[in-house]
Amino acid sequence: MADAENLVAEIEALEEKLALAKQAITRRFIGQERVVELVLAALLCGGHGLLIGLPGLGKTRLVETLSTVMGLKGNRVQFTPDLMPADILGSEVLDTAADGSRAFRFIQGPIFCQLLMADEINRASPRTQSALLQAMQERMVTVAGENRPLDAPFHVLATQNPIEQEGTYPLPEAQLDRFLVQIDVEYPDRDTERDILLATTGVTEEDAHEVFTAAELVAAQTLLRRMPVGDAVVEIILDLVRAFRPEDPTASERVRDTVAWGPGPRAAQALMLTVRARAMLQGRLAPSPEDVLNLAQPVLTHRMALGFSARARGESLPDLINSVATGLIGAEAAA
Repeated sequence: MADAENLVAEIEALEEKLALAKQAITRRFIGQERVVELVLAALLCGGHGLLIGLPGLGKTRLVETLSTVMGLKGNRVQFTPDLMPADILGSEVLDTAADGSRAFRFIQGPIFCQLLMADEINRASPRTQSALLQAMQERMVTVAGENRPLDAPFHVLATQNPIEQEGTYPLPEAQLDRFLVQIDVEYPDRDTERDILLATTGVTEEDAHEVFTAAELVAAQTLLRRMPVGDAVVEIILDLVRAFRPEDPTASERVRDTVAWGPGPRAAQALMLTVRARAMLQGRLAPSPEDVLNLAQPVLTHRMALGFSARARGESLPDLINSVATGLIGAEAAA
């Protein structure tokens, strides 16, 4: 009983701190509470986020603010077609000492930080994109045959321009799967845009301030994994993920006719973590089926692909996910 009471007290204390962090971020990234919630959820879960939106919607401003508020050492890399893996990871150089002796010295690249912003990640070649694969999964990089651990915590927030243009390289499926969530950044509504104009075109602007430290974020990530998840929510997560695999017996005829390949076990793991994070961010002690429904699209969209005939018909993955998830979760809640 005492352990349960302590866990409740720790979660409630973390929820208060998260509310302060969210407030500090939304003062500079105005009117995008959904985006802020998803980005904070990704960090709470120890994962990475893929931010997709048109230029000028504040994605860079969000990441810079997040770095300050969460107390993380941040670096930014502008991905371009001529960017090389060594420009991200670092490289060895040959030093010559005063006595004439020579030795290799490793110069760290920008990936040696706690929050890496990979700006316009789809503009770099597949060779350069792949430089992030080991870092995102194993939190280390291998250079010149030596494994070099990264700082803890380590997170990648990548931005991507959705406009089809020459000189872009779609991210491979293996790398997309390593992003915990896909976060769509939309145009602000009229009232929000008015608030943005007034807040950003004056003499002064709202400054970000530190709410968390890196050590506190690591402790929060550990605490999140201790939050209980009810059996009903676990079963809904399993049913939902498996419902989008065309070869699964539980998949509907619509999914079989629409989806080329569905999400793997990482999708279920991502949902198990993110539903806890959403519950924490909203001041609750346990996740609910509504959390699964809310997070189905950002967790599943980048882990699935439409078949050729579905693309020809103009089908949309977000519409499919929302429709299937609403029907499945609604039916299970009613039962």
